[in-house]
Amino acid sequence: MRHVRAWTAPLARLIRRYRDPVVVQALRSATAASIAYVVALRLSPEAAPLTAPLTALLVVQVTLYATLTNGVRRVNAVVAGVLVAIAFSQLVGLTWWSLALLIVASLAVGHLVRVDEYVPEVAISAMLVLGVTTVGDTAWARVVETLIGAVVGLGCNLLLPPPVWVDEAGESIEGLARRLRQLMLRIGEEAAGRTPVEQATQRLYEARRLDHDIVEVDAALRQAEDSLRLNPRVREGLLHRVVLRTGLDTLEICTVVLRVLARTLTDLAKAREPEPQFTPATGAALEQLLSEIADAVVSFAVLVTSSVSASAESAESRLAAELRQAATTRDKLAQLLLEEVQRDARTWHLQGAVLTEVNRIIDEMDTEHRSRRLFEELDRNARDQRERMPRLTRLRESVSGSKPLGRISGRTEDRD
Repeated sequence: MRHVRAWTAPLARLIRRYRDPVVVQALRSATAASIAYVVALRLSPEAAPLTAPLTALLVVQVTLYATLTNGVRRVNAVVAGVLVAIAFSQLVGLTWWSLALLIVASLAVGHLVRVDEYVPEVAISAMLVLGVTTVGDTAWARVVETLIGAVVGLGCNLLLPPPVWVDEAGESIEGLARRLRQLMLRIGEEAAGRTPVEQATQRLYEARRLDHDIVEVDAALRQAEDSLRLNPRVREGLLHRVVLRTGLDTLEICTVVLRVLARTLTDLAKAREPEPQFTPATGAALEQLLSEIADAVVSFAVLVTSSVSASAESAESRLAAELRQAATTRDKLAQLLLEEVQRDARTWHLQGAVLTEVNRIIDEMDTEHRSRRLFEELDRNARDQRERMPRLTRLRESVSGSKPLGRISGRTEDRD
């Protein structure tokens, strides 16, 4: 048995590594470049038609959606650069001053043909081509090679769909939720005792730094959304995108509210110094509440990133139970805060703000609120799609026999 495990463990790691999106993308790029080179060897008069594999590498994007939306501009940029290089090779050749003129002319042409973010690639293609282009008919072979590379690159994306980056986006969302949890736990532990102003301010700075984490998670989610669009390996791609996007929106709101809570606790520490922020009983209740909310945040992240119906159902049940417990603790905290205010009303507005902010986080993760938000987003996407492409939408619905996305009445965990 040990011998079997010794052989299967490395094999399992190799399979997981092979299915890694980065590895898959590298293999796809190498495949597209190699095929383009082989085809160009047969169709181009050049001995080493390197422009074809170069173009294939440029066209093969990380996602199929990015290829189809940006491929035309990228091909235009490459072709424009090739044409500029051909003109320079026939007129002046390659010198230090012609290279400078080539770059200026290429950038100007890039703006004229409106290739947007691919303007630098016009100059890059022109410089690469100018170094290997000769005058005469062989120079025009570069245009043929560019078209070969573009066609092969697009074909590889259609026949070999790009990797789906949903798992990476899910890991980013769960990572953000765990960082939120850790900060909530620290804030709760410190609120149970006497918190110096400097320490409360430090927690406020940590809450503000979470904004940078949200930007990184958003970038990962955008990549995942693109990988789901037009990908034949993915069913219910729109539902996946909406579930992930609305989940990140909820976590972003929770992050903002937590930052406000940290600011409120900092102001409360300043106002009550050198006294503790809360009585021992109230502080313990707040610590317990933030601990329960922190666990619910992680359960919420697991729910929105679960791709299997059974896992999503289990995560939703766990989240609902945690939110019910948090609501009970919140009511207890509200009673204790009321008693504190009745004894000393100096900081009633800050103590009331603490209760308001923790209540907002609980309400934001409520399962009914999430379902309503999800269906609203699906309806909006369906309306936008019908308005942009009414004929295509009706044709797809008639062929598939499915209802419009705006009429989906199933549960969110019915995705696969």
